[in-house]
Amino acid sequence: QVQLVESGGGLVQPGGSLRLSCAASGSILNINFMGWYRQVPGKQRELVATITRSGSTNYADSVKGRFTISRGYALNTVYLQLNSLKPEDTAVYYCRRIGSDGDYWGQGTQVTVSS
Repeated sequence: QVQLVESGGGLVQPGGSLRLSCAASGSILNINFMGWYRQVPGKQRELVATITRSGSTNYADSVKGRFTISRGYALNTVYLQLNSLKPEDTAVYYCRRIGSDGDYWGQGTQVTVSS
């Protein structure tokens, strides 16, 4: 059973920065891509950023130029650097891992942007 553990969320002022981390258990050979999604109450979960096994990245238009996704050397760790944060970035951020062995989600970490 693959497990994803996220960390790094918190309360930050507008314009501030945070760094989220996600560590996935299981074999790295099965990973196709990992990514970050976010959700606010009453709305659908939305894509924030993804990174493929080969290192290709994809971002939502709303975060381009402000957020950066990266991965660790071992491929089973993914990071999300959040800069120039806005109140509308407030959400629960979820890590996702898709591989040949299935589709897995983390438990989520709260990011709150407020003065």
